[in-house]
Amino acid sequence: MSTSLINTKIKPFNATAYHGGDFVEVSEQDLLGKWSIVFFYPADFTFVCPTELGDLADYYAQLQEMGVEVYSVSTDTHFTHKAWHDASETIKKIQFPMIGDPTGRITRNFGVMIEEEGLALRGTFVINPEGEIKVIETHDLGIGRSAKELVRKVQAAQYIASHDGEVCPASWQPGEETLAPSLDLVGKI
Repeated sequence: MSTSLINTKIKPFNATAYHGGDFVEVSEQDLLGKWSIVFFYPADFTFVCPTELGDLADYYAQLQEMGVEVYSVSTDTHFTHKAWHDASETIKKIQFPMIGDPTGRITRNFGVMIEEEGLALRGTFVINPEGEIKVIETHDLGIGRSAKELVRKVQAAQYIASHDGEVCPASWQPGEETLAPSLDLVGKI
């Protein structure tokens, strides 16, 4: 039985990422003070992974405008991330840090390690500026994710964080009505 990580603080980690043509050190401290997305995928040089990362790269500018940093993570090394970045036109679009997690520590911290394979599930985590996990999405390896829907989830998380007492209904989009839970709403939705 697993325990949900929703509203828990991210655990400490240190890793090397490929970012902007360089190898850079990243830790949980880099995620504090802003909204973050940690986007786990199984492996470089695979099939569904580049489609997901390319899709996320297409929304990166919008996420940056929203004050969100993206960190992709796989159990590959930062060297493999560079090689993939250099070899693939799709991966060349990526401007966010690509964290290498060859020991699996970060992947295990977030509960998405497939131990028998040494690979990560497709796990997405939205983290608030205080380092608390607010959204978790986990997929089987054959099911790709949607960056467009991820943006909507971040928008909803940011909205409720700044509007105490309000909640976002299904398929909510910015500018649409929210709900204020109360006794008056019970049985009327």
